[in-house]
Amino acid sequence: MQTAEALITKFYTAFQQKDYKTMNSCYSDDIVFYDPAFELLRGEEVKYMWEMLCKNARDFSLTFNNISARDHEYYTCNWVATYTFSQTGRKVVNVIKAHMRIADGKIVEHSDGFSLHKWSSQALGFMGQLFGWNSFFQRKIKNKARKNLLKFIEAKQQQ
Repeated sequence: MQTAEALITKFYTAFQQKDYKTMNSCYSDDIVFYDPAFELLRGEEVKYMWEMLCKNARDFSLTFNNISARDHEYYTCNWVATYTFSQTGRKVVNVIKAHMRIADGKIVEHSDGFSLHKWSSQALGFMGQLFGWNSFFQRKIKNKARKNLLKFIEAKQQQ
């Protein structure tokens, strides 16, 4: 069985290559995921999210570092995704802190923390900078992310 550090390295190395199949192979079937944009996702939703993000990524690069054990099953790492946001054509540099729980050689819980206000300032420009702190504006971003994911899942299931 590979170490947790090797599993996390495998996940992010695959992400650098936009290889969602390898990324998803690092997850348990009942993976639980959370981030500020998509909020809570489970199982196949998580795997579809990574597929959607990898397939839609433009001018994408990723770095990761500082994989740290918190105890025998909880780990953190830092990663930075740089890409062009497709809706606006604006460059985004998203600085993220990942928290993962590893069990039986798979990632069973994964949460990514980042500032939705900072993200919206970059991705959406002036409107994001002005209103990105506002919960109503953030809810619109989250609803759009969820809607895009559900649309992607529906299209995949009809293939």
